Amino acid sequence: MTPSGFDVRPTAHPTAPQIRDTILESPGFGQYFSDHMAHVRWTESAGWHGKEVRPYGPLTLDPAAAVLHYAQEIFEGIKAYRHADGSVWTFRPEKNAERFRRSARRLALPELDDETFIGSLKALLEQDSDWVPTPAHEGEESSLYLRPFMIASESFLGVRPSKEVDYYVIASPAAAYFKGGVAPVSIWLSSHYKRAAPGGTGFAKCGGNYAASLAAQKEAASHDCSQVAFLDAIENKWIEELGGMNLFFVYKDGRIVTPRLTDTILEGVTRGSILEMAAEEGLTPEERAISIDEWREGAASGEITEVFACGTAAVITPVGELVTEDGSIRLAGDNGNPIAKRLRSQLLDLQYGRREDTRGWMTRLA
Repeated sequence: MTPSGFDVRPTAHPTAPQIRDTILESPGFGQYFSDHMAHVRWTESAGWHGKEVRPYGPLTLDPAAAVLHYAQEIFEGIKAYRHADGSVWTFRPEKNAERFRRSARRLALPELDDETFIGSLKALLEQDSDWVPTPAHEGEESSLYLRPFMIASESFLGVRPSKEVDYYVIASPAAAYFKGGVAPVSIWLSSHYKRAAPGGTGFAKCGGNYAASLAAQKEAASHDCSQVAFLDAIENKWIEELGGMNLFFVYKDGRIVTPRLTDTILEGVTRGSILEMAAEEGLTPEERAISIDEWREGAASGEITEVFACGTAAVITPVGELVTEDGSIRLAGDNGNPIAKRLRSQLLDLQYGRREDTRGWMTRLA
């Protein structure tokens, strides 16, 4: 049993070291998976129980499992980073645990405490730490992406919260999310599709929100765009977020603005960290509504000097242009995105142990 209270059933068929090393040299994103997964069971009668780390493999679900019919599920995204001394750390996992509980409440799922959530990450990494890539150089962003998720597994077709739930953590070695690194990306503005509406599940990290974004993502790809930006569902004018990232706008007077949180916007861990870091960089953070017209006019006038997206997977990525049905919105001049690059560097240096952790944001996993 691990210090976190997880029973361990090691795989009888671990990946051969030479095969694993080949994978880690060029992992892509979300294509390969480590040898084990963490699991905890919940039932209405027994609560949370059965903590274990077991071999990675297919799940057995009844065809009537609630998750397959009513999408009662949630997930998180976290990264594990290899430091120069060989230790493995993660970034603000307590924030992911907190968001996981918010998502669980909205989807009528049982809430998981910090100790079990973070313990599941540590238990898995105690077995699969060899799957955490070692960056070949300072600019490389390789890491082990951790995916905690919870599914309603009761076999029942009635519409009510499931009385049986399973929580898992799987791990996938990952390179940079965007192949271009810090190169500015093009974003498509969705005028017809909406990601979320007031009173819905927009603030929860659940699969339905991402499924709702896929048609718009296909539309974006047809216009050679890497991501899609969504407007609000009521007035069709207020910037909300991308399909999987939050947005920031840098103004020439030193303000750094992000759309204020509502129940239609996911509260990103990277987003919150940037807001806390901004003052150190001489910036004035603001959370407020920002319209598509303000983006268009600010870009044309030079009032807005940078736009960037952020999230666990992509870290910080500059936005070069917003493509719309009426044309594109580009910044008046190309200043090289110094704020985005500086904040990105600060985050990565902290996550990879190249900068002192003065806020206690890093947690050791192995």
